[in-house]
Parts: sequence; C-alpha cells; structure tokens
Amino acid sequence: MIVNPSTTQRAAVFLLLCTAAPASLNAQEAPSPSEAADFRKLEPALKFLRSRNARDYAVTTPNGIDEASYVKIGGLDQWITIRGEDRKNPVLLLLHGGPGDATNPWGYAGFRNWLKYFTVVQWDQRGAGRTLGRNGPASASTITVERMVQDGVELADLLSKKLQKDKIVLVGHSWGSILGVFMVKARPELFYAFVGTGQVADPKQNYAVAYTALVEKATREGNSRALQELKEVGPPPYKDGNGHAVQRKWANLFEGADAFIASMLGFALTAPGYALADINDWGEGQNLSAEHLFPKTSALDPKLLGGEFAVRVFVIQGAEDFTTPTSLAKTYLNSLQAPRKAFATIDGAGHFAVFTKQDEFLKELRARVLPLIR
Repeated sequence: MIVNPSTTQRAAVFLLLCTAAPASLNAQEAPSPSEAADFRKLEPALKFLRSRNARDYAVTTPNGIDEASYVKIGGLDQWITIRGEDRKNPVLLLLHGGPGDATNPWGYAGFRNWLKYFTVVQWDQRGAGRTLGRNGPASASTITVERMVQDGVELADLLSKKLQKDKIVLVGHSWGSILGVFMVKARPELFYAFVGTGQVADPKQNYAVAYTALVEKATREGNSRALQELKEVGPPPYKDGNGHAVQRKWANLFEGADAFIASMLGFALTAPGYALADINDWGEGQNLSAEHLFPKTSALDPKLLGGEFAVRVFVIQGAEDFTTPTSLAKTYLNSLQAPRKAFATIDGAGHFAVFTKQDEFLKELRARVLPLIR
C-alpha cells in the first residue's frame, strides 16, 4: 500500500505481538510479562496451523515449482519465492506496496489460485521482510527509488534466464506501481505487460482527491461521524499526521480493508517456515522503508510516471479506492501512450482489490494478459 501513518501503527502492532525489539517500545507500549507468557502459550497452535498450511497450500503437480531462497541482487541477499503448478506457464513478478509491506509472509495463501495460470514470484524488496532480516537495518541506508528500480530490473532479468522465459509479466501494487512503471520504462524488452493496481498517478494530488471522495462517500451513506471527523481535520495539506490518520481510518473502514489487514497478520503468523522474528522484520521493514522512500515518492513529479511506454499497460483498480483514488488512476491511464492499454474496475473493492478480490483480479489477468503471451 502507499505509505501512510497507519503503516507505522500496524508495524507497532506486529512488534507488540511478537514481543521482539522491546527497546523500540516505551514502557506503556511494551507487553507485560504475563501478556508475553500468554502469547507464548499460543505457540503450539501456531505450529499446528503452520503444518496445516504447509500441506493445504503446497504445490504438488508433477511439473510444478516451489522454491524459496535468497538471491544476490544489487549486492544484497534478497528473499524471493517462486511458485506455480506448471513451469510452462508465464512468469508473473508481483511488486508489493508499502513501501516495505512484503507479501511473502501471507501471499502463499493469498495467491494460491493464481498458480494454475502463472508462476508467481514474490520478492521482499530491499529493506523489507526477510531481506531486511538478512542484511540488518544498516542496509536501509541504501534504499532509494533509483536503487530499487535497478534491483527490480536485475531480478526480472535473473528470472527470465533462470525460468527460461523471453519476458515476464509485471504487477505492481501501490508503491509497487511506482516501482513497476520505472522498471518497464528502463527495460521494456524484459516485460510482456505492466499491470498497475492501487495505481499511484499523482502523489501531489492524491490526498486532496481522496479527501473529496471520502466526504462524498460519507455524505451518500449519511455517516455523520465520518463527516464530522473529516471536516474537523479539513482537506490537505496537513501540518501533522492527524489529518492523514483520519483519512486512512475512514478509507479503510469504507473499503472494508480492516478485515483484510487482520487476515494478513493471521496468515503471516501461521506461514510455513516462518518464525516470530520474521514477522517482526516484516513490521520493521515498513517503518524503515517509509522513512527512506516516502519523502521522495510524495514529492514525485507525476510527469515521470506518465508519457510514452513501449509495453502494454493495464490498470485494474478497486471501484472505490480511497487511498490511490480510482478517478486519478483512470485519468492517468488515459493520458499515457502505450501499444495497448485498458482500464478495469472491480466492484466492491478498494485499494486492496488485488488481495481482497483475488479471483476477480485473476479473471482480468487471464482475459487481458494471457492472450498477449499464448
């Protein structure tokens, strides 16, 4: 997702649950000894669920692939997973949002249905998830937009050679949509198509347009509490984080995103092969990545994201996205030039459409992207 104040709050929840890095929490935030002991009592249940998930989400087809490893990218060991039911299928590289909000901790379940049609690669980007855990917080000093683009291109090239594909499909969510745009512009010959979702179109106008959409939504629904809180903070720009926090609160509530965020944590805690330290790295990565990337992405010139593309470009957006507004994403796609382009919306979905409506999103991918390859 695009970074916002709730990202830091969510990371703090991870830290609290995992009872790790206590020095980073003040005395009021730190879990009590009894709370820590109670959480440790859950470990047998977590072990059972990890074992069950390993079985239920396994790839068992004869020509399938299920690999997880560190690969050297940009001088760092970076964590990737490669999963699919048939090695002959197209390769799809998913660029997570955040920044730093790696999908690997829970994506083994979230994208299981996709594996029939694509070999799905998930990547803990520089400063995120297990990549952060492997290299330590000092590696965060190397996080820049330019360095991330180089990492992504290097990974795409590596995947093409390793999996013996001429090109791959690139899907970018939120921050990942910024990264993806720059990757396909840098090396278009590596990609069949770019698919943006939660598409960042104009970072400078993003919150202002979202604010107006939230007020309109609250008015339509007669939600007096939402209207009061939104009007109290007023439209951006904001002097502090409170305005953004109010916007994110109501965006999540209107989109039904809170249930999804809770499920992410549940699947991460019960991920096969994962430990609590990995979940802590997942949360910590969001803090570090936000610190290094958000000042740059929030001030990004929208002209750099548009213009001319040498690959097909598709945007598949939740019909009501109050984080990266759907109206901005549609205007963005209409303004650019590409060999082929199309815009699609998914009803009943918001910023997390690719995750909360995976089957509908997959249907769009099969209809729009697979014909370009087969």
